[in-house]
Amino acid sequence: MADPLVELQNRTFEHATAATNKSYPPERRLTAEQLTAYLGRREYAVVGTARPDGRPHASMSLYLRSGTTFWLPTVSGSIRVRNLGEQPWLTLVIAENDDDTHIAVITEGPATVVGRDDLPDEVRTLVDEAFAYVWKWVDVWIRLDAERVLSYAAEAAHP
Repeated sequence: MADPLVELQNRTFEHATAATNKSYPPERRLTAEQLTAYLGRREYAVVGTARPDGRPHASMSLYLRSGTTFWLPTVSGSIRVRNLGEQPWLTLVIAENDDDTHIAVITEGPATVVGRDDLPDEVRTLVDEAFAYVWKWVDVWIRLDAERVLSYAAEAAHP
């Protein structure tokens, strides 16, 4: 069975502009296996939201992935949470390296804030297995339901 995120990446590129397809040529996109492996070995991403006045806000965050959904731990009242109250859309950038070895995955979509007690059991299990320390400070989670996924691996990259 194909990873739903890979299927989403394929649909994203099918509907992308000519400029996007030129910037992310087919031979540089991560394959299904590479995309799954890359996201599975990474833990942190740059998160982008929009402030109420339209200015961008970026921050780092741990993430967990389940299919096309990304879960980001945070705290009530954070700038990200406040921004999502006004503009419930989030961009997530997972990148590494520079020049001819860089890799990037960009995903975006609607985002909602989920209370700690409302976290699905499947995600709670992932947290307990790999990131139990977050329970010390996390009281809410951001749920990103990806609607677009773009990836790129430079020629000498090893995703």
